[in-house]
Amino acid sequence: MTHEEYRTALEELFRRRRFGLRPGIETVQALLAGLGHPERKFPAIHVTGSKGKGSTAVMAQSILSAHGLTTGLFTSPHLSTYRERIRIDGRLIPRSATVDGVRRVEAAARDAEAAGSIDRPPTFFEATTALAYDWFAREKVEAAVVEVGIGGRLDATNVLDARVGVITTIELEHTELLGPDLASIAREKSGIFHSGMTGVVGELPPEARAVVEAAATQVGVPLWHAGKEVRVEGRTLSENGQTFSVRLPGRSFPDLFIPLLGRFQPGNAALAVAATVRFAEATRLSLSGEKVAAGLAAVRWPGRLERVAKRPELFYDVAHTPESARALAQSLAEISPLASPEESVILFGCLREKEVGRILDALSPLACTLVVVPVRSDRGARPAELRLAAVGRFPRIVEAPSAAEGLALARAGTGPDGFTLVVGSDYLVGELLREPGDRDEPDLSDPGATVSEAMGTPASPNQRTPK
Repeated sequence: MTHEEYRTALEELFRRRRFGLRPGIETVQALLAGLGHPERKFPAIHVTGSKGKGSTAVMAQSILSAHGLTTGLFTSPHLSTYRERIRIDGRLIPRSATVDGVRRVEAAARDAEAAGSIDRPPTFFEATTALAYDWFAREKVEAAVVEVGIGGRLDATNVLDARVGVITTIELEHTELLGPDLASIAREKSGIFHSGMTGVVGELPPEARAVVEAAATQVGVPLWHAGKEVRVEGRTLSENGQTFSVRLPGRSFPDLFIPLLGRFQPGNAALAVAATVRFAEATRLSLSGEKVAAGLAAVRWPGRLERVAKRPELFYDVAHTPESARALAQSLAEISPLASPEESVILFGCLREKEVGRILDALSPLACTLVVVPVRSDRGARPAELRLAAVGRFPRIVEAPSAAEGLALARAGTGPDGFTLVVGSDYLVGELLREPGDRDEPDLSDPGATVSEAMGTPASPNQRTPK
């Protein structure tokens, strides 16, 4: 397998971005039928939610892997390489398997279109989902943890042999697809519940919780709730992570450690522990407290309140909603209670559709200096727009032409008693995490960008992908 074959395979896959988002499972079902129904060959934990679903998924996978189960993990989006989306026991899908998987999915798509079993080409996410399930089956995984893309009921992932469904949180998001209110969004997310499975849910707003509970009752799915059957106790924070205990019905897990920061992560970890306990019950796996602890201690989840450097501290986080920005601010105030806002700097970039003013309101108590940068997306907000939104919220605002130059300015402006925070977009954090000059791992995370732009070469006007 050559570098050119890998690049060509990704180009072929990402051309499907032009088909946008198409809710529904019929197309992915046809693809999977052509691949021999790989989705039926492993039991799974299915995770949805407005926040925390990726963290919960990666912790559940790590727990199952620690028990000796070959465990697949499917998450999105990626930060620095497409291969992050599809893993087994923490190992990224190899480039050769990506090339082979794209070819297999493309062949299945051609056959399905020729047979008339689908009436449109598969989208990027549908093809990626089929590729992931196919690789998991061919590698003979014994379990998988799958994160929903958007919503749940009509998400392409919702064709699994899922033994456990998890809903982490529910907030207003993707209202154009999921509905205008919390009840509508809850209805879509609870669509991952199916007869024969069990469920675990986080702390939900009352309006959303009522819908989720009604949906679970309708299909006979017994639920455990955060704060009721699932409890976090005795949390303590250290420089490298946090320790806490999880109490479940009939069982407790004392002194668990996760090498992740953030006040919200113990709650995600508790959902992951609860999900794996229920999965073990469904699959007759003997779950060991020691191995649960070992799995959580081994978790790695870059770009999520990640401390990247010290003296002065540098944090990366992908918070891009007002709610996640508030949670981030609360966590940083706890992690660095003596940090001086006067000596701290925030590096910020995001997409145009984000609620920039409300996000900056949540972040403004942390720092007096804001550096605004563009992100590598044709939907990215211009630094001038971000600067205008920041006026009156930050005493000092600086524009930089790129993420790398912005980071250099931010670090130079951070005092010994402050910190630098990089925040606002997956694309911003992903760009900074990428290895400089690595042309074989193009940043193709944005469904709105063109392949040529993502590869780092200018696109002519007639190459631009429609939004």
